[in-house]
Amino acid sequence: SQPPSPVSPHQDHAAVKGKERAISEASSSVDVHFISLIRDIREFLDGFFRRYGSFIALCRSDLLRHLRRKFSCDFDDWKNLIFSEVSRSQAAILEKPAPPFRVVYKKHIVTLDDLLTLADQNWLNDQVMNMYGELITESSHHKVHFFNSFFHRQLMTKGYDGVKRWTKQVDLFSKSLLLVPVHLEVHWCLVTADIATKTICLYDSQGHVLQKVVRNILKYLMTEAKEKQQPAFEDGWKLSCDEEIPQQTNENDCGVFVLEYSRCLALSRPFQFSQKDIPKIRKRIYKELCDCKLREQD
Repeated sequence: SQPPSPVSPHQDHAAVKGKERAISEASSSVDVHFISLIRDIREFLDGFFRRYGSFIALCRSDLLRHLRRKFSCDFDDWKNLIFSEVSRSQAAILEKPAPPFRVVYKKHIVTLDDLLTLADQNWLNDQVMNMYGELITESSHHKVHFFNSFFHRQLMTKGYDGVKRWTKQVDLFSKSLLLVPVHLEVHWCLVTADIATKTICLYDSQGHVLQKVVRNILKYLMTEAKEKQQPAFEDGWKLSCDEEIPQQTNENDCGVFVLEYSRCLALSRPFQFSQKDIPKIRKRIYKELCDCKLREQD
């Protein structure tokens, strides 16, 4: 057999240079993509902070979904690097002075302090409950009426006359569903009234059977029917308590459960959530309040 052709020093040098150039170009390409990635992460976080006033509602999936769409890459091998940069960028953004953040929607004003009640396991306040109720009403095309969170308290302390004017501009009996959030000192529950079936139902995330609360709403609706000259609704109501519903396993999330019950009922969706979903639901509610509309998907 023929021996291999000798390689001249000139050819060998050229091959080495070619390999070095290829490696350099590949390295430069990686550097360019890395710099572009870091820049895009920072831009995304800056925009998120301006839109939502904090990073409380930020999910890892938000950023990864954005990056995958932007770069057409799954980034599975880059996650540690990405979230290290997220931590650095968040810290830098939070160090800068920022103007007061608030959301104004119709008659509602929700401040950052109000939104912070959605963080961790904080108790939701009335501003969050009431604006979210407004969004539920809007999403139902006003077929659903969400009562103000102060309604039941006022009804209990002042009687029917104390809340008579609250529905002056609303025909309750033309609605399909009434949602009444009830605050009992340290616990939220929900009472609903299905107008078509004349059924009043209690939804309690701690499994309490609060017959008195349900009867308070029954008495109110019968009186309202009489005042508004709606004889068909002065009697014939049924009372029920739905016990086969998602339950909380702590003492802090009852307000979130009430809002999620309300959302599902208003949009005719099944209760497909549990306690483990609550952190994600809190983030979604935060975003929906800032966006002033409910999301089609979680």
